Amino acid sequence: MSLWNRFPSIAYLAVFIGVLGHGSSEFAAVVTGMAGPELSSWRFLLGGIGLVLLSLVTPGSRDLITPLREIPVRIVMLSIAGVTVGYLFFHWALDYATVPQVATMVTAVPIIVGLTNRYLHKEPFTPLKIITGAAALFGVALLLTDGYLLDLAKGGSTFIGVLMALACAIFVGGFTVAVKPIIIRYGALRITSLTTLVGGIGLWLLVGVAWGDWVNPATLLERPTEQWSAMLVLVLFNTVITQFCWIGGLAAVPDITRGSYLFFLKPVIAALLTWYFLSQPVTGFQLTAMLIICSAVFIEPVWSKIRSSH
Repeated sequence: MSLWNRFPSIAYLAVFIGVLGHGSSEFAAVVTGMAGPELSSWRFLLGGIGLVLLSLVTPGSRDLITPLREIPVRIVMLSIAGVTVGYLFFHWALDYATVPQVATMVTAVPIIVGLTNRYLHKEPFTPLKIITGAAALFGVALLLTDGYLLDLAKGGSTFIGVLMALACAIFVGGFTVAVKPIIIRYGALRITSLTTLVGGIGLWLLVGVAWGDWVNPATLLERPTEQWSAMLVLVLFNTVITQFCWIGGLAAVPDITRGSYLFFLKPVIAALLTWYFLSQPVTGFQLTAMLIICSAVFIEPVWSKIRSSH
C-alpha cells in the first residue's frame, strides 16, 4: 500500500498539485507558439519519455513489462482514449476557441468523473455532489465570461473549439475512472508512465500521418529560447509531475468524485496567474465567481462530515 493510500490527505494534496499543473498548462501552451496537434505530440511524447525515466529510477516501479504483458489491450486502449484522443482535442481546441472557452468546457471533467464512476463502479453520485458540482460549474462560467485571459485568446471557429474541449473532458474524465483499478493493481507511477508514453506515441503517429508533422525531439533546442523553455515547463511540470499527481492521486483518494472536484479550481488558478503575470485588475464580479467555486468545492466534504457525525 502506497503512502497516498495510507494517508488520504496526502492523496488529496497530490490531486491539488495536479490541478495546479492543469491550471497553468494553457499559459505554457500559448507561449510555445505551436499549433495544437503539433504541440500535443511534442508534449506527450517527451512527457511519456520523462515519466518512464522517472519510473526506471524509482524502486518498486521499474517493472514496466509485466503490465504490458498481462493486460496489453486495456493499457493501449485506455492510453489512446485518455491521452492520444483526449489531449489532442484539448490542444487542438485552442486553435479554434479562446482559452476561457476551452477552460470552461474542460472544467466539466469532475462531472464526467462522477457519472462514469456511477456507471462503472456503481458508486453513488449523491444529490449534494450534483448540486455542488453544478454550482461550481456555474461559478466557472461566471468567472470565465468576465473576459479574463483575453490577451491569450486565439481566433477561429468557436463552436468547433468548444465541442473539442467537451470531447477532451469526456475522454479524460472517463479515462481517469477506468484506469483506477489498474493503478491499484500495478502502482500509480508505472501505469501513469505507460499510459502517457503509449498515448504519446499514438499522438506522434496520428499527428505525423494526419498532418505530416513528424516531431523530432532531438531538434527541440534548435527552436527559439522562449519556445523550447516553455515546452520544457509544459513537459516537466504540466505533464510529468501533473499527470503523476493527478492520475495517481485520484486513484488513491477514498472518494474519486470528491477528489476530482478540486479540478473546478483550475480556472481560479488560471485567473490568479493572469492577474499576477499580466497585471490585470481584480473585479468584484470575478471575486464573487471565485467565492462560488471555492465554496462549492469545499462545502461537499465538510457537509458530509457534519452529517456523518450526527
